Order: sequence, then structure tokens, then C-alpha cells
Amino acid sequence: MDTSVFRLEGVTKRYGDLVALNDASLEVGANEYLSFLGPSGSGKTTLLRVIAGFEAPETGRIFFDGRDITNVQAHERGIGFVFQNFALFPHLTVMQNVAFGLTNGKTRVPTPEAEGRAAEMIELVGLSGMEGRGVDQISGGQRQRVALARTLAMKPRLVLLDEPLGALDANLRSRMRNELRAIRERLGVTFLHVTGSETEALAMGDRVVVLDRGTIIQTGTPGEIYDRPASPDVAHFLNRFNLFEGTLSNGSFSASFGTIRAPAATRADRDCYAVRYDRVKVLPLSAKPADGPALKATYIASEYLGSSIMSFFDAGQGHLIEMEHHLSLGAPETYEPRQDYLLTWNPEQAIVFGREAAI
Repeated sequence: MDTSVFRLEGVTKRYGDLVALNDASLEVGANEYLSFLGPSGSGKTTLLRVIAGFEAPETGRIFFDGRDITNVQAHERGIGFVFQNFALFPHLTVMQNVAFGLTNGKTRVPTPEAEGRAAEMIELVGLSGMEGRGVDQISGGQRQRVALARTLAMKPRLVLLDEPLGALDANLRSRMRNELRAIRERLGVTFLHVTGSETEALAMGDRVVVLDRGTIIQTGTPGEIYDRPASPDVAHFLNRFNLFEGTLSNGSFSASFGTIRAPAATRADRDCYAVRYDRVKVLPLSAKPADGPALKATYIASEYLGSSIMSFFDAGQGHLIEMEHHLSLGAPETYEPRQDYLLTWNPEQAIVFGREAAI
């Protein structure tokens, strides 16, 4: 028996010669929060628009709530969409914006009932007392909540969010991440959330779907994506790994840091070695690591990020190496600008990708 609320089967979408979605297949369960992560142009927003019914796929099928909705009109799908720019009506009040879909939809809800449902959603998103304000009289974060409340008032079982936090400042983004998850859990609604931020995707999703050039290249829990990226491209998108091009041969990987044993590797389209920023150790140039890589690099600068310090080293030929020190581990070391150091790490904590590797 199919337990998924939503399912894609081999969906392809083209714009001329551009393949925006390539044979995308995915299943989403009830009350699940899915984050879609990928660079600009990877197909994230196109995927949401196909799901919502704003775009029609060339091939493939879309199923929602046990029925095929591939050819169903957008307004008949019962799917909510929160747009990146919120798409609020500037001449209407908060209450009127939230109730708009109820009072102007295909099946109109009587005004008293519409206002009651709208008031319930306004309270849910924390805007009680602002019902009579114009949307130009409230903050960006409050407008985001109005857009969400308007969508939730329609009682969808699936909500699509297209980079809903992109227009907010850092503090508000952090707060709204928590509030979005709390609202979703309270209502028992499935959320599909598109973002270009790896931090946002990992923090919010029960699962993360990584896209690149229209193809879903990995799906997994945040822990699985973060600890075991399926390809060099996924590791790159996460913005947490130093990547080294090199050669994998006979169980060893050779790159600028030397030749390291690599008995376990993940099959990929190229040979690549990945080590997380917080796994890199900095030693004096005179040090001799007993076992492991040794990479000479020049210290450039450091950045304070609140909970950690990021340090940057030039390894030559335009290769920048990043090292992260978590302040919970103690005070960071200090380095002399333009001085050479030795970078190393535990090879068992690295991830090796190779054309000839077996998973």
C-alpha cells in the first residue's frame, strides 16, 4: 500500500534546449519537512512549479493524496504555495489578505467562516492584533507570516515554500526557521522548502534533496547528507569541505598533500578527496606528521563567526584551504600573516570519490 502523500515518477521539464528537470522521482510522506538544496539554476523552483501545476512536465507523472494530478489545474490540486516575494495585495489589510483565497476562490467560503479561519491562522503565526493593518505597515518577517497564514487558511495537505526566508535578515531567518517547523508540526502538514542555503536546508529538513542541473543527485537525512555526501558536487554545495582533485589508484589517493591510503571510496564521475573544514589541523612547518597528509600552505586571514573561527590558507595554484575551529573546544591558535604552516588531518575522517571505486 502506498503510504506517501506525494510522489513524482520520472518527471522531465524542458525550456527549449534547456533540461530544467531530468527524470526526477521522489516520494514524500505525511507530515514530513523536505528541504530542496542546490545552486542557482539547479531546478529547485522549477520542481516546485511543476508540483504546484504552474508548469506542465513533458514526461512523467505526479501523484498527490492517492490520485494522478499531472493534468489537474493548479487551483484544483489542493496544494499551497508561498512565493519568494510573498505576493501579498498591498491595498488589503492583513485579515483581508489571509482570507482572500477563502472568499474569492472557486468554492467561496461565507465571510464569517472565512474570517474565523483567517483569524485562527493569524493567531497561529503570531500576528494577533494586526488584523486591521495594511501589509505596507508591517515588517518583512510579518509579511512572510501573512503569506504563510493565507496559504494555511486554505487547509492544504502539502505546502510549497520557494525560498521564503531569503528576504529576511539573519536573526529573523533563524527565528522563522524554528517557527516554520513548529507550525508544520502543529498542523500535521507536509512542507517542501526550496533554499539555496545549506545551513537552512540542514537545519529545517527531516530529509534534504540535493539537485544539480535538473537532476536529484542525493536524498537523505541532514546527518546523512552532511557526513556522507554522495558526490564531490554535493560536498561542494554543503560549503563545509575542502576538495582536492587528484588520482585514485590501487587503493591510494595522490594529490597536492601527498599519497594517502584510501581503501574505501565512493564511486563518482571524477577522482576527488574531501575533508571537512573542522577536521583540518594546523602545525608548525617544522612538524612531521607521523601518519597522514602534509600540505604546506600560507596563512592569509581569519574570520570570527560567533561560535567558531574560520581561518584561510593559500596552498598555491589558487587553492584556498579553510579550517574551522569551534570555540566550544577552547581558545583558537593564532597564526602569523603570510607565514607558512603545515596542514594535516586524520585520513579516516576524509571522504574519497573515484571513477574506479566501489561503494
